[in-house]
Amino acid sequence: MRNIYHQFKNGAQDDYQDLKTQISRYLDQLGDLKKILIIPPDYTRKHSQAGIITRIIFDTLGKNVKIDILPALGTHRAMGESEIRDMFGEKIPKNLFIEHNWLNETKKIGKVPEEFMGEISEGQFKEGLDVELNQIILEGNYDRIISIGQVLPHEVVGMSNYTKNIIVGCGGRDFINKSHYLGAIYGLERLIGKDHSPVRKLYDYVEETMLINLPIDYILTVNEASISGKNSLSGLTGIFMGRGREVFEKAVSLSQKTNITYIDEPVKKFVTYLNHKEFNSLWLANKAIYRTRASIADRGELLVIAPGLKSVGENDLFDSLIRKYGYIGKEKIIKLVEENKELRENLAVPAHLIHGSPEGRFKVTYVSDQISKETINEVGFNHLSLRELEERFNFNELIPGWNVTGSGEKVYFIKDPATGLWVSKGHI
Repeated sequence: MRNIYHQFKNGAQDDYQDLKTQISRYLDQLGDLKKILIIPPDYTRKHSQAGIITRIIFDTLGKNVKIDILPALGTHRAMGESEIRDMFGEKIPKNLFIEHNWLNETKKIGKVPEEFMGEISEGQFKEGLDVELNQIILEGNYDRIISIGQVLPHEVVGMSNYTKNIIVGCGGRDFINKSHYLGAIYGLERLIGKDHSPVRKLYDYVEETMLINLPIDYILTVNEASISGKNSLSGLTGIFMGRGREVFEKAVSLSQKTNITYIDEPVKKFVTYLNHKEFNSLWLANKAIYRTRASIADRGELLVIAPGLKSVGENDLFDSLIRKYGYIGKEKIIKLVEENKELRENLAVPAHLIHGSPEGRFKVTYVSDQISKETINEVGFNHLSLRELEERFNFNELIPGWNVTGSGEKVYFIKDPATGLWVSKGHI
């Protein structure tokens, strides 16, 4: 099968039909299919355009091909009915969606040796790790497995998606925990926005030694902005389809041009906004920290307006561990990992705590009415109510980029920090 690479006209009227044409080109190469598995991301990555692409595949093949859909949840909670409908539309039957259980429904396919882990981590992490996948990927007897998702800067691996959608999004406990911790101790600022990070080298090793015989194809998108309507492809820049690392590298190259914003000077005050439907836990909302910390000035402040924020973790265990230890800084957390079994057994949590720790360099303030000030303060952040913020300035009047508030304060506003990376020139 030949790989297909295509760039779009940035919101042109015919982009939806253009996308359907490109998907049809890809599907036409697959020959006679009886059963396929589609692996899109979950609702937290709705802006990937994966919902629209899944619908196009279903509309094209659904009458003659048995289709299962396994959202790549990773450690995230399962998608609800309203989220499925908002992302994938009304037409696809709900019984086609399979919930990934990263703790209980995976099967081991191999082990990454300690020596390799020590080599890629520069000696910082020398534990081997088990590679597990959702059982249905291995035992479903699919003619084709189609993994869909967006390539953009990512705090754990450098650039998101490709094999990450399979081995993390549909993976098991040991791999998720240890791969996240590997990225955290290597350093978020060292890898975000780049390709060949230690974590990506780990993913490539698994692809080359354990996934190569599975019938997986990738549909990778690059986007500038979120979806704004059922068939709207506003911001869709490119699509890259097929198998092999070149598919990913082509997408990475375009995403680095599309999704990284270079700012001339460190920002003393960021104001960011998170969609209330997508971001309801600190586990997800901290993307606002990950994507801006490379451009926050020393002694600066990040304001995160998160009207949907209700909880800390995505599950009870992670919630309790985050509350217990808090975002207290990389070195302290690494020491706590050495001393506490509960952290060593759940390394995704200390990885998350490291990524979200301001390291005493800047201040993080969450703005929300649905989570208490006490809860936010407990984990190490500051809190404001929406009313308290509005007494300072009207955030609804801010435009993306630099703004000056009514009081004369200079702020930099980002409508959706999860869709990109902002860095001061010379930092990356």
